Amino acid sequence: MTLLIVVIALALIFDYINGFHDAANSVATIVSTKVLTPFRAVLWAAMFNFIAFFISKYIIGEFGIANTVAKTVFEQYITLPVILAGLLAAISWNLLTWWLGIPSSSSHTLIGGFAGAAITSSFSFGAVHLSIVIKIASFIILAPLIGMFVATVLTIFVFWVCKKVNPHKANKWFKRLQLVSSGLFSIGHGLNDSQKVMGIIAASLFAAHQQGLSIGIADITHIPTWVPLACFTMIGLGTLSGGWRIIKTMGSRITKVTPLEGVVAETAGALTLFLTEMLEIPVSTTHTITGAIVGVGAVKRLSAVRWGITRSLLTAWLLTIPVSALLASGIYMVIRWVG
Repeated sequence: MTLLIVVIALALIFDYINGFHDAANSVATIVSTKVLTPFRAVLWAAMFNFIAFFISKYIIGEFGIANTVAKTVFEQYITLPVILAGLLAAISWNLLTWWLGIPSSSSHTLIGGFAGAAITSSFSFGAVHLSIVIKIASFIILAPLIGMFVATVLTIFVFWVCKKVNPHKANKWFKRLQLVSSGLFSIGHGLNDSQKVMGIIAASLFAAHQQGLSIGIADITHIPTWVPLACFTMIGLGTLSGGWRIIKTMGSRITKVTPLEGVVAETAGALTLFLTEMLEIPVSTTHTITGAIVGVGAVKRLSAVRWGITRSLLTAWLLTIPVSALLASGIYMVIRWVG
């Protein structure tokens, strides 16, 4: 019982860290264009993170991404030590990349950690649903590409529609519209990222049931209501804390963003997240908004994008799953040795 409480507490801590680690995704452009102050921006984003709970539960009616994450590892290999090792690895990688100011993926570090610990515990790659892991991993490339494509098309369309509008007047319009686009992206962030931790907690409760604990659940897809409520609350609180180092990278180091481009990037990112929500695929909000920002920058001119920074980000993204898996593997062996 004690180990279950520790695992759930760590999962919620990871959710909180995810919130402040990814706060930049929702507010970087709205801060860099001076539409809102940093504090008001994270307050705005956190509110919509929590609103996403009601959309998911009462409008969509299910938590499909949570189910996908929970099924990453075959049920017979899901144990509390495996989940504990995966969470510790994910938290470590998230804190390291936050400290370095690298907008990495909380999604993929969680999946990598969970899978790596399960593989180590069973000494077999057969412990994980490789088809699910491959599908999730493929969106390390697909999510930013989709975001970039949608942003490019939207930017060209908006430029065409607004070509005869007074630039000063258009700038005022798009500053107001950034409040809407930022809110939409924050809803997508809440829908996507909160459910990843829900899936991990569901797996923990399933493992507890296997051990005969009354608090556990027999079906990994039947998640108690308190789980999503806690997860959406924690990610909102995390967003409220902000991730200022990453905000700087996202808001100015990739490309200089205007209000018009901020609206387009956030809208493109939100549309991509809504699409992956329908497909029940956990993706990185970081990857999505980065691709969208690159898309709007490239429309102006290719040289407007700092490709050196972008290549560095891509390298960090590709390393996330294997590094998290190796970290979790080492942590799992320590846990088994201590235990």
